[in-house]
Amino acid sequence: MRSLLFVPGGRADMIAKVGRSRPDGVVLDLEDAVAAGDKDTARATVVAALAVLDVDAVVLVRVNPPGSPWFADDVEAVAGTAADGVVLPKLERPEQLDDLRARLAVRGRGDAVVVGGLETALGVADSRVLLEGSGLAAAYFGAEDYVADLGGRRTADGHEVLYARSRVALAGRLSGVPVLDQVVVAVHDDDAFRREAGHARDLGYAGKLCIHPAQVPLAHEAFTPSEAEVAHARAVVEASAQGVGLVDGQMVDDVHVRMARAVLERAGL
Repeated sequence: MRSLLFVPGGRADMIAKVGRSRPDGVVLDLEDAVAAGDKDTARATVVAALAVLDVDAVVLVRVNPPGSPWFADDVEAVAGTAADGVVLPKLERPEQLDDLRARLAVRGRGDAVVVGGLETALGVADSRVLLEGSGLAAAYFGAEDYVADLGGRRTADGHEVLYARSRVALAGRLSGVPVLDQVVVAVHDDDAFRREAGHARDLGYAGKLCIHPAQVPLAHEAFTPSEAEVAHARAVVEASAQGVGLVDGQMVDDVHVRMARAVLERAGL
């Protein structure tokens, strides 16, 4: 998924329009986007919306964290809908995944898609342990909660989360789990989104969390190889097959061929 668009679970009007920006994945959010006093109402809104929602995307519901007063009811409600699966926030222990899957299995949804959120100090520190053999369809790094958990400060340049972003990306690569990058809270700053998405792709992320429909096409732009990238990748692969050592003045060796093939694979070629 190049884009995973989050929509407040209590906003039926926004849920109904979620397909207009053509995201790869949609998350109806019962956690951060819903105030504590509105959790039950939002859950009912999500269940009702899922009964009629028709969108060409993976549809998930982010439940409240394990141990919260709403977790069990959220999972039970989602298991009875047509949602493709669940987003489990603030993942910190493998047992939390086991418990979620057991609850889903009881309702006949043992094959549901699960996406995990690595957004606490412990979750990031143990990210490889959590992702290895997890069976997660994807995971994401949540910068805002991570910094809040550390007691740090969020900055525009993002230096405070570079280590964590890199650690999660590395854990995802070693575990074979695609990872999605943090949100950009400045929803009207396209340049900031493009900049962060470019950094995320450089780090090895597969896509980006989006909190506004306008961010979806920007994510697709960032995580879909451009025509120039595809042309260069093809030239590298062809040069390697012919024993040519230079393309556009740059050395071609095995690592560059592997990178070129990764670009072509991402482009669906």
